[in-house]
Amino acid sequence: DMTVCVLGSPTPFLPVLLEGGTRCPGAMVLCLSPTWASRVPSETSPGTWSLLLSRGVSFKVGGHSALETFVPPRRANYVTGTFAPGDPEGGWVGELARDLDCPTGGSVPLAHRLQDTLVARWVLAARANLPVPPTLAFVLGAREDLPAGTTAPGVRLVRLEDPQGQQSLVQEEVGAFLGGAAMESYGQVVVRPAGWRWWETGTRSTHRKEEGVAVAQAVGARLWGLTEEDSVLLEAMVPTARLPVPPPRSPAPRLPMALRICTLVCRSWGDRPQLCQVACTVGRAESPVRHGAALPQGLDSSLQQWGMAAPSQRQALATRLREATEAAMAALLATEAELSSQQRGGARAHTDILGESGAGDTAGAARGHPAVLSAVSLSPGVDFLLACVDDALELVALGTNSQRCLETCALAEAMGRAVGELRGDLPRLLAEAMLHRAQCHLVEGKDILLIGAGGVSKSFVWEAARDYGLRIHLVESDPEHFAAGLVQTFLPYDSREHRRDEEHAERVLELLRSRGLRPHACLSYWDDCVVLAALVCQGLGLRGPAPAAVRRAAAVVPFPAVAKLEFGAGGVGVRLVENAGQCHAHAARLWRDLRDDADHPGIGLGWGNAMLLMEYVPGTEHDVDLVVFEGRLLGAWVSDNGPTRVPAFLETAACLPSCLPADRQAQLVRAALECCRACGLRDGVFNVELKLGPAGPRLLEINPRMGGFYLRDWIREVYGPDLLLAAVLVALGVPPVLPARPAPRTHLAGVMCLGSEHGETLAGGGGMEALRELHGRGLVRLNRLFEEPEGAGEYEEPLLSVACAGATLAEACERLLGLCQGLGIDSPRYPVEHFLSHFK
Repeated sequence: DMTVCVLGSPTPFLPVLLEGGTRCPGAMVLCLSPTWASRVPSETSPGTWSLLLSRGVSFKVGGHSALETFVPPRRANYVTGTFAPGDPEGGWVGELARDLDCPTGGSVPLAHRLQDTLVARWVLAARANLPVPPTLAFVLGAREDLPAGTTAPGVRLVRLEDPQGQQSLVQEEVGAFLGGAAMESYGQVVVRPAGWRWWETGTRSTHRKEEGVAVAQAVGARLWGLTEEDSVLLEAMVPTARLPVPPPRSPAPRLPMALRICTLVCRSWGDRPQLCQVACTVGRAESPVRHGAALPQGLDSSLQQWGMAAPSQRQALATRLREATEAAMAALLATEAELSSQQRGGARAHTDILGESGAGDTAGAARGHPAVLSAVSLSPGVDFLLACVDDALELVALGTNSQRCLETCALAEAMGRAVGELRGDLPRLLAEAMLHRAQCHLVEGKDILLIGAGGVSKSFVWEAARDYGLRIHLVESDPEHFAAGLVQTFLPYDSREHRRDEEHAERVLELLRSRGLRPHACLSYWDDCVVLAALVCQGLGLRGPAPAAVRRAAAVVPFPAVAKLEFGAGGVGVRLVENAGQCHAHAARLWRDLRDDADHPGIGLGWGNAMLLMEYVPGTEHDVDLVVFEGRLLGAWVSDNGPTRVPAFLETAACLPSCLPADRQAQLVRAALECCRACGLRDGVFNVELKLGPAGPRLLEINPRMGGFYLRDWIREVYGPDLLLAAVLVALGVPPVLPARPAPRTHLAGVMCLGSEHGETLAGGGGMEALRELHGRGLVRLNRLFEEPEGAGEYEEPLLSVACAGATLAEACERLLGLCQGLGIDSPRYPVEHFLSHFK
């Protein structure tokens, strides 16, 4: 069973538990007592522990929950809880979650690290490139948690051997800091101790910049009793922004107020930060606004109240806030990855959910009240101050901590629903993140029988298998295939003559029995092998589509028509024919040139070279990639194809997301799903090609495997989920958790390159090296489909796909066109601008 375990208080997690119970009934389990769980040595990861639950509160559909006793105990696949220091339950929660063999969303050591203002500010400035207040920090000894030799803009670090014997050094550093260029814009400073022990103590003193002696004395006094885990900070008090405030409606004096901005961001699909929600609270400037002291409100209305009247300005600030919070979390994740297992509280402990807060004081700008902020009980928060720098608004990062941002955001959503607002995305996004992490752990160590290795276009499989911890046992016809050394077991077996697949299936089953292999799942992503894989699944009693469902059939239709191989892939041999004479001529060529698999490997000739004739359907062409479990649609992604090169119908360009209206995309998804169901394809990841005309969708073909070429890579980049992982989970009998309302993170537009058109330009002109270099820098997405050009003339297949990303489809197309013109991919014979003009 999949088990997401929450340890400790349910208060911050209750909306997530309820949402998770709806998405995966019974998977979310709340552990309220240390007596309900036990730690046992891990059977798979020496030196770590498995967490077993004997009791727990489980959550089901409709908000139902039940206290259950688990016999045998349930093994946790993902664990999180209340790790904040000072929390009355933090002790037993931290002890149970220490050094686990499953992903853990936080730990006590990570909470300590993130509540240390100096460490957090160092990370935010050095790794996230966020502005921070000018800071002078005094520490003892080496402080291994601070990178040696690394500089952070705005932060000066002074290492002391003996704070009592280095008063002159302290005075010198304080004087240089107060008189330095970084302090020119500020009139006040704060002296305070920092470290997780001092979090939320309020211990600090405020001084004018001119009071150099008093400042040095305050720093010296704080150095007494300094431990190696602590530091003393001297920092500029950054004035908060003055925004134009509307004239008061009454003559009563306006009180100085402070605005707290609380955001929640999670580690989402593909380990990318994703902003979940923003909530604000307002209070008196002289008293820091704390969680629970005021009811939350929205960012947009808060900025309006503050005097930001223009909607474009408010949207621009909201965008900057999202970028800053996601950059902060990305920096924290990158820094955590460099820590040792002991420093993280376990090899599998990471920050998965980030609550961020910030405050700004308008009327109290002269006082310069800094933001005193907090975060989430299960992960860190980032403090922001809305400041004014060079007459421009700027978000200044103050530090990280861990408190109750999750509760604040959940309260804001509950308040909105009470007055009729639509349900927000916060519980869904957090539940999806936790369930996804649990599913990734669930597939670790599973034995997967893979039928057919495919070509270079499928090279991602071997890296993905390693990342997911899969044990791949490969059946492949080529005994010299490059994947032989990349899998757990390599089983060479020649299955290219697919008209004997029933016989091949029996031989494969004998191979497995002779090796003592008992795979947990069997699948194929290579067209040639989908029927054989279905037969092997049937023989092993594993989940997968029925053999009859993945076989294809022919039809007789009027002209003009499309002639194609009955068992084909990659568009090879497809041609528009206007009459019976053209049809017979094309069939003769096919039967002469493409007789068996040796003539063109990997396109299906192992089943024969029979030709079918299908109706020519006008309209735009689209791919729909589906995840189906027991006939239920779990996820679907629609991409658009550019005009094919008639008469051979070779693909030219594509874009994702689709630029179709939502209702037209819905037509395609429903048509694709119904076609799969009608064929008996009820479990798996399928690729359906359709055309969309005025009368609606028309089926071109169904590929009973995940989409080929660039599709898996593009869907991961734009939406996050991995089709390969989804296929493995379905084959294991587990319904994959996928975004319920997927939102694109970017837009991709790409073109195909052909050996005949671009081989000489890319190879001889240095274009290929340029593309590889741009791909390495993340400026283009390069998908190699073949090492060498496959086929020739009308049987040619694309050599590679190159794509560019943009905030909009128009921006992506503009970048791609410029790239293609610069590299010589665009030409009168291959007009890329014409191909891309269809994406509107």
